[in-house]
Amino acid sequence: MNRNVSDHPGADLSRRLHLLALRSDFLVGKQLSMKSGCILDRFIFEGPHGGGDPIRIGLFAGIHGDERTGSEALLRLAETLVLRPGIAEGYNLHFYPICNPSGFDAGTRLSRSGKDLNREFWKQSAEPEVMLLEREIHEQRFHGLVSLHSDDTSDGIYGFVRGAVLTRSLLEPALRAAEKILPRNDNAIIDGFPAERGIISECYAGILTSPPKLENSPFEIIFETPHHAPAKAQVEAFVVAILSILAEYRKFIAFAADL
Repeated sequence: MNRNVSDHPGADLSRRLHLLALRSDFLVGKQLSMKSGCILDRFIFEGPHGGGDPIRIGLFAGIHGDERTGSEALLRLAETLVLRPGIAEGYNLHFYPICNPSGFDAGTRLSRSGKDLNREFWKQSAEPEVMLLEREIHEQRFHGLVSLHSDDTSDGIYGFVRGAVLTRSLLEPALRAAEKILPRNDNAIIDGFPAERGIISECYAGILTSPPKLENSPFEIIFETPHHAPAKAQVEAFVVAILSILAEYRKFIAFAADL
């Protein structure tokens, strides 16, 4: 029996991104693979030269397969950057739009193996998607990592911060930008963790992050939208949050260069 494109939402989103890359001088697509047969898409948007070494940011979505709006947001962001590449001046943005392909197609949080991949990182996991992403994070040596999630227990946007000291100062403006679209979660406890104005400084073990005990930690932000909000609003909130993070981090780099 033939299956429709709608049966393979991951393949459809991947196709749209690869077609976009073919039309752009700035966006390059590649499939990462392992002998096990696991394949993940990676797209790199090389922004116009900014006068120094490119700032490498990793953007991750779809690690939980039932949280598809983050993946759609990375497509929307790529489309925006292709039309307005100056937004990404000085950046090399690495897009990983579907980090859990089997779960994405099935619409399930877990992968085909039954694992929550976002509890498997830096634990010597045998999950091929985790191994591929760990390899990328090791090799690319990102200055920052941004992961996109949707929380079905939250009525508003919020985020986790890890890594570099400046991370909180990047997330707060991103929340301000995004709360023009969706409300902020102001609860004192969010997802079981203490929170302050939608910012959480603790998180679960095994989540997608940089390797532990790095000498120079990148900034790490996990941005969450309310899963039950309209998909269009979630996508828009993700995009404006990422654009805010890029703008604020560029200011920090410029300030540091002037010191």
